Amino acid sequence: MSDQQDEPGGPADVKRDSDHARAKARSDKQLGLSFDEWNVWYLSGFRDEPDRPWAEHPRLIEDTYTLADAVVVGTLLITLLRNADRVKIACLAQLVNAITAIRTEPGGAAWRQTVFHPFAAASAVARGGVVLRVELDAPRIETERYGSVPALEATAIWHDSDGTLAILAVNRHRSEALDLDVDVARLGDVACLDHTTLDGDPAATNTAGAPDTVRPRALAGAEVSGGHLRAQLPPLSWNVLRLGRSG
Repeated sequence: MSDQQDEPGGPADVKRDSDHARAKARSDKQLGLSFDEWNVWYLSGFRDEPDRPWAEHPRLIEDTYTLADAVVVGTLLITLLRNADRVKIACLAQLVNAITAIRTEPGGAAWRQTVFHPFAAASAVARGGVVLRVELDAPRIETERYGSVPALEATAIWHDSDGTLAILAVNRHRSEALDLDVDVARLGDVACLDHTTLDGDPAATNTAGAPDTVRPRALAGAEVSGGHLRAQLPPLSWNVLRLGRSG
């Protein structure tokens, strides 16, 4: 399997529809795409109960996110980056409390939800870089709702300023690790600077009392040899690998 496709209705489909309309209209204008207020959303507390008393600053749609949700958000980020030629802006939904990456208690604690971590990592390693076209060849897994889907989603960002490459990769398989093999021969003499992963119990969450239950951890074992980067992605995980000049 070569270049993997987005789910139906994703950026790739929207690009095709836009280009079709452009061709039909014989227009020179190429439309950019904007994804506004995206995130995982359980629709909890979305509809107000008729007898709910009026309150100032009511607590609404404060979803609690799991490790599995963080992997979904990481996959969405990869999809957006893989279509960066046309996706010009993509805004995460509200930043604090309502369906968001940071939760707070009135007058009390603030903590990072699980979905905060892939968003922060992608922002750190992708900013100022160039997204490369990545051709993927991966095993497939069977799902009850979506049928056969690839176990791997990935993209890569090159930074010409310092000669580093960041690879963002998701292993969708819930119980099996995935061996990653990347041809990096054209980069010359490079080494893996670090590999961090977000993995663990799919249902794990972060709370005010346990804010770091789900957080990135460093993984050993990734190495570059013979022009190939080889690493292992844990089951159901979001991964960031950075490569740079050896030494």
